[in-house]
Amino acid sequence: LLQYPVEHPDKFLKFGMTPSKGVLFYGPPGCGKTLLAKAIANECQANFISIKGPELLTMWFGESEANVREIFDKARQAAPCVLFFDELDSIAKARGGNIGDGGGAADRVINQILTEMDGMSTKKNVFIIGATNRPDIIDPAILRPGRLDQLIYIPLPDERSRVAILRANLRKSPVAQDVDLDFLAKMTNGFSGADLTEVCQRACKLAIRESIESEIRRERERRTNPSAMEVEEEDPVPQIRRDHFEEAMRFARRSVSDNDIRKYEMFAQTLQQSRGFGSFRFPSGNQGGAGPSQGTGGSSGDNVYSEDNDDDLYG
Repeated sequence: LLQYPVEHPDKFLKFGMTPSKGVLFYGPPGCGKTLLAKAIANECQANFISIKGPELLTMWFGESEANVREIFDKARQAAPCVLFFDELDSIAKARGGNIGDGGGAADRVINQILTEMDGMSTKKNVFIIGATNRPDIIDPAILRPGRLDQLIYIPLPDERSRVAILRANLRKSPVAQDVDLDFLAKMTNGFSGADLTEVCQRACKLAIRESIESEIRRERERRTNPSAMEVEEEDPVPQIRRDHFEEAMRFARRSVSDNDIRKYEMFAQTLQQSRGFGSFRFPSGNQGGAGPSQGTGGSSGDNVYSEDNDDDLYG
C-alpha cells in the first residue's frame, strides 16, 4: 500500500490509479500495531510522525482543530511521510454519540481530520495509518473509500510468531542453553506480544535480583573474612535460568480474553461479508451488451477510453 507508490510511481501513472491514502490496523492490544507502522516507514525510508489521539484534544475552543491542521502540515513538509494515529477510537468515534462532550469538540476533530484527508494531494506522498482496539465504534465516514479504506486485522501471534517474539526480547540477554523457548511459546497460547515481553522482563528481573543479593552476600563475607578477597569467585548468576522463567510464569496472565478474540474475529468476518463479491464474474462473449466506446487508436481489442474532458465527470 505504501511501498509501491513510493518506489513505483510510474506504474500508478500508467494504470491511472490514485494511491491509497491510508489504512487502519485493528486488533487486540499489545500485538504490535505501532511497531508494524514504524517498520513500514523504515522499510520505505519515509519519515514517521506518531500521534496519540488524546494528545489532539484540548479544552479550548478551536484549538483541537488547529492541532489537527498543524499535524497534517508537518506531514506534508516531511513527505514522504507516514502519519500514524494511535488510539484512533479516542478521537474518531461515531459522531453524535459523544455524550458529555463539551461543545462537540470530538465531532469537530473528526470533521477536521476528514477535511485534511480529502484535501491531501497524492503528490505529497503522505500515508496515514490508524490503529485501534475498538474498530466497532470508529465513525464510518473515516473508513469510506478514499480515506482509511484498507482495514487490516492484526491478530494474536501464533506459536511460530511467539517463538520469534521471545527470541527478539532475549536477544541481548544471556539465557541458559536448557531454556526451551519453543516449549514456552507452545504453553503461552493466547498471549499477546506485550504479555510475552512481560514474561521475559520478569525473568530478567528475577535473575538481576538474585545476582544483586549474591553480590551483597559476598561483600558481607569479605568484610568478616578479608582473606577471602584473594580468592576469585565465579559469577553465581551468569545466565537467566529455567527456574527464573518458571517463577515468571507463575505471575503470567493473558491480557486478551477468548471473548475479546471472538469479537474481533466476528468483526473481521462481518467486514469481509459486507465488502466482498467473490462470486462476481463478467458474462462470457458479448452477452453483456455493448462495451465501452473505443478510441481511434485502439488495437487488439483493448478498451481505450477517451481522454477528452477527463476533469468533467458529467461531460
